[in-house]
Amino acid sequence: MPTLPTLSGRQVMRSFQHDGWEFARQKGSHMILVKAGSMASLSIPDHREIAK
Repeated sequence: MPTLPTLSGRQVMRSFQHDGWEFARQKGSHMILVKAGSMASLSIPDHREIAK
């Protein structure tokens, strides 16, 4: 099984944006993403390395 790559918070955010999520706001070190038609929102930490 291949290992997962090490990604930063901004790289993770860009991958979700390709799937239709939009950056809404940032509070502290967390970026909040929303998607039209979805009840949930995503909170992604703006760190250099995200835990796998």
